[in-house]
This record gives sequence, C-alpha cells and structure tokens, in this order.
Amino acid sequence: MSNKKKKKLTPIQQEYQDFAKAREPKRKVFRNCFRAFIVGGFICTIGQGLQWIFVNYFNFTEKTAGDPATAVLIIVSVLLTGFGVYDHIAQWAGGGTIIPITGFANTMASAAIEHRSEGYVLGVGGNMFKLSGSVIVYGVFSAFVVALIKITIKWLGGM
Repeated sequence: MSNKKKKKLTPIQQEYQDFAKAREPKRKVFRNCFRAFIVGGFICTIGQGLQWIFVNYFNFTEKTAGDPATAVLIIVSVLLTGFGVYDHIAQWAGGGTIIPITGFANTMASAAIEHRSEGYVLGVGGNMFKLSGSVIVYGVFSAFVVALIKITIKWLGGM
C-alpha cells in the first residue's frame, strides 16, 4: 500500500483522484465529537447513578459498589445488543459507545450472535473473542507493564 503512494500517478489516475476527492463527503467532526461526548457521558452518568443506588439502597461501600454497577452495565449492554438497539445508538453516537465496559460487552455479544448458527463451541466459543481478543491481550499486557513500574518504584523507594 505504501508503495502505491510513492508511485507516480498517470494523468488519468491523478484526474480520477481529484474527481473522487471533490465528491467525497466532508466529515462533520464537531457534530460527531459532540454526539460521542453526550452518549459517553450519559453512559458514565448511568454507571455513577447505579453505583450511588448500590451504596444508598443496598448498603455497599463506595469501594465495593463499582462491581455490581459494572455488572448491570454489562447486562444492559448485552441485552441492547441482542435486541439490536445498541447498534442504532452506536451509529448515532460513534465513538461515545465504546466506553470500555459497554463497548467490550457489545463486541462479545455481537460476535456471539453473529456466529451462533455455527454451533456453541465452534461458532460462539470460537468466534466470540475475534473482535475482543485484542482488547484482552492489550489489557493484560498493559496491566503487566503497570505492575512492573509499580514494583520498580517500590523497590527503588525501599533502597
């Protein structure tokens, strides 16, 4: 692909490139950022509201209320994906729906739904992690790096 960019274009190819560029729709960056901000903020507000509910009505501490709130967000995200609602929200909001918990649940559920006709083991189990596998790998790797940094700082501080 990079070789094509370095290659000198013929006049006809250049004319086509100019033609295509003139007709390419302009991206509405400000509108897309605003929508992503609103929806992402709304999802985070719902999560904070759920945490508040678990603290005030179910006697969780602030530290322990995050786990059930996260579980509820995952369940709601999977249900909305299953009913086809999450995709419509994601089309409208763009990047605002990829809040780590709900976006991850959406990728897992959508891959499982897409491949369910191939069976539970080879279809759902085998293909569920194709989209979200990279998230798991980089999440585990970044946690490892952060742990190494923390251990090194503690070790250097104790010297």
